Amino acid sequence: MKRQSPTGSRPAVPALLAALALAGCSTLQAPRTDTSAGVALPAAWAASAPAGTVARGEPLAAWWSRFGDPTLTTLIGQALAANTDVASAQATLRQSRALADVAAAQLGPSADVSGSAQRSKSQGFSASNVFRAGFDASWEPDVFGGNRAARNAADLTAQRSAATLGDVQVSVAAEVAVTYLGLRSDEDRLAIAQRNLASQQETLQITQWRVQAGLATSLESEQARATVEQTRAQLPALQKSVALARHQLALLTGRTVEQLVLPAGGALPQAPADLALSFPAETLRQRADVRAAELRVSAAAQDVVQADAARYPRFNLSGSLGLSALTLGGLTGGGAAIGSLLASVSVPVFDGGAGKAQVRAQQAALDAAREAHRGAVLTALKDVEDTLVALARDRERLASLRQAADAAANAALLATQRYASGLIDFQTVLVTQRAQLAAQDSVASVEAEVVADHVRLYKALGGGWSPDPAALALTESSPR
Repeated sequence: MKRQSPTGSRPAVPALLAALALAGCSTLQAPRTDTSAGVALPAAWAASAPAGTVARGEPLAAWWSRFGDPTLTTLIGQALAANTDVASAQATLRQSRALADVAAAQLGPSADVSGSAQRSKSQGFSASNVFRAGFDASWEPDVFGGNRAARNAADLTAQRSAATLGDVQVSVAAEVAVTYLGLRSDEDRLAIAQRNLASQQETLQITQWRVQAGLATSLESEQARATVEQTRAQLPALQKSVALARHQLALLTGRTVEQLVLPAGGALPQAPADLALSFPAETLRQRADVRAAELRVSAAAQDVVQADAARYPRFNLSGSLGLSALTLGGLTGGGAAIGSLLASVSVPVFDGGAGKAQVRAQQAALDAAREAHRGAVLTALKDVEDTLVALARDRERLASLRQAADAAANAALLATQRYASGLIDFQTVLVTQRAQLAAQDSVASVEAEVVADHVRLYKALGGGWSPDPAALALTESSPR
């Protein structure tokens, strides 16, 4: 049995000890990430909050349940489970987590077990067999933190994929809600047009009777007929909008139109009476897109560290232990033992400036990520401010339109009665009927817009997803 000389391992021992000592201290650190991206956050929103608003941080992961509409809740649940964009983002998240596991495995040693059998024969000599079995191990001490930076970047990328998934869920939930509200609004507008059409047909009948009695001219009859047909022409357009909204809901929920189960003629969901409005700083932490942009900055900072570490020496420890014998039974019977231990170092001497250029490239990517993060923060603040203004103005508009619709309905009723009694001309009837239809149609549209404003506000506040508290705490406490 062959044994390695005791002196053969001595040169490797000092190198091993030196590498282990250096492995404990990393000289390269990534900069920290500013959660506000350098934007001076206001203490409160500039736009006035609507009446009934409570300023507090409240979980809004399932904001749709606050509308009290089981159909809406079911549709959003189906979309989050079967939407193709959500499924694609989930696959990306699984890929990112697997790659993070690959990066983490690079920090530890690797080991392989091998075996071989060889038969050779030379002229004039009998055939001979050689059997070998071995165990090989290697480890690269992460002296300057390059591997740790790669692992951190992969972890942060996986967390960013989770936030991106959350952003997709937020968008899908909001789009389902807005589409559903549009469907119910179009159904209401269709019913309003049908009711007004029936009223106008009654007026047309009265006009025709008056023409037959010689109390009106054919001009009035044709004017009444024109009004009826104009209202009738609105029905196909509204029916088209209802059908297209159903098709869109089928797509969002990952179904065909035939598979979509949706009762027709449901009432428009009502916005919750109390509205939870978080503060600007809380909103930034709740928004999935801002969270993803922040994680992108952190991952880019780790990429800078990894590129910088590549310019420094690399150490490697490897060893092998094996058996060699002329027969297969000789391996189990204590064949010749072969062992080796190797410590090596690789020092970049000349690369034509590629290493420094790679660091500059990663630094530029970091700068781009920071600007994208800043843009995401500013966009988040703008989204909330815009929605608050829209909600306040649409509420004011709805209040006036409701009063106008009540007045128009009363005027149309009075005009029809007086015309039947011959007290007013037909032109007044036409004007009041058209005003009634326009006012009622506007009320139905703006009612849906006010509810949709609540949906957009919940989306702007970051509602519709739940960040992982453990991952959030980890990234907030880890060096960046």
